[in-house]
Amino acid sequence: MFENILPLYGLNSDETTVNLFGDGLINHTWKVTAGGQSYILQKVNTDVFKNPSDIDKNLCLLKDFLSKKDPDYLFVSPVKALSGESLLNTPSGYFRLSPFVEGSLSLNALTKEDEAYEAAKQFGKFSSLLADFDAETLNITIPDFHNLSLRYEQFKTACANANPERMEKAKQYVDFINAHQDLVATYLSIVDHKEVPLRVIHHDTKINNVLFDKDYKGICVIDLDTVMPGYFISDVGDMMRTYLCAATEEETDLSKISIRKEFFKAVYDGYMEEMQDVLTDTEKQYFSYAGKFIIYMQAIRFLADYLQNDIYYGAKYEDHNFNRAINQITLLKEYIKIEKELTAPLSSSAEPHNQQHAQ
Repeated sequence: MFENILPLYGLNSDETTVNLFGDGLINHTWKVTAGGQSYILQKVNTDVFKNPSDIDKNLCLLKDFLSKKDPDYLFVSPVKALSGESLLNTPSGYFRLSPFVEGSLSLNALTKEDEAYEAAKQFGKFSSLLADFDAETLNITIPDFHNLSLRYEQFKTACANANPERMEKAKQYVDFINAHQDLVATYLSIVDHKEVPLRVIHHDTKINNVLFDKDYKGICVIDLDTVMPGYFISDVGDMMRTYLCAATEEETDLSKISIRKEFFKAVYDGYMEEMQDVLTDTEKQYFSYAGKFIIYMQAIRFLADYLQNDIYYGAKYEDHNFNRAINQITLLKEYIKIEKELTAPLSSSAEPHNQQHAQ
């Protein structure tokens, strides 16, 4: 395969080394080294991204904007092939080649609040630099990706058509999801009343989508396939879901699921250092809601999949999605339990919006 792809970029496949790279679960990724220079080669997963050209067009638009807005900002985008194209449609699939950022490193887990701060700062900087970009000109690369109202409707459908045995086993967790419909109502208020503006949002702010230097200072954000119009609660919420707890969504020992309060403050400080003057006062009121928004949505998705016999995520063992749903529900409970404590040190403009929830 590589002998057919690399020459399209002017690279001699006989004089290059190609190795699998990273832990990404969506696209196939390799590190390519040629003539002392390294690149990242990716084959785009068209099962997830139905129209790869939409991603390519988005990146071209953003690259052009940022090259004028802040030419020194490191925006890692695909290089052009000999044909002048930055995305190649080949018999083997869609491919793109990007520069490898020398001296950079990525993390798979957060152990220090400084790391959370640096990551949040980078995601905040990304949206801040693009604050004047018309988000609605971007293509939607994954339709309804963070549409909570749709996810809740899908959950209700899953309940109505559920495997009876699984429904009985999950009843208390289904009841919990239904008892917190106010989170869906808040989301609908945001969307319907346009209380929060559409912005250029990354939508996948897990820690390994940030590059750090050797001193663990943030360099830039990567993995830009899900960059599209959205609300800031998506990026902040995804950081809350994945940064605040030392345990991952795979953890089945629920005693290990707790909120690291200092990490909440680190996310807030890092993100707001870049976005303080960009977010509206109304947006700031939804800062802590963002965490509930994403954790609740992920709990819904895992539980709905379990009720439908694991047709979306699949399962590595019998109760895999059931356990992941319980994990996220537990995380949400822990978050809600100390939400006021988390937000107390913040300025009044960032107090949580709509704090009353069914327990």
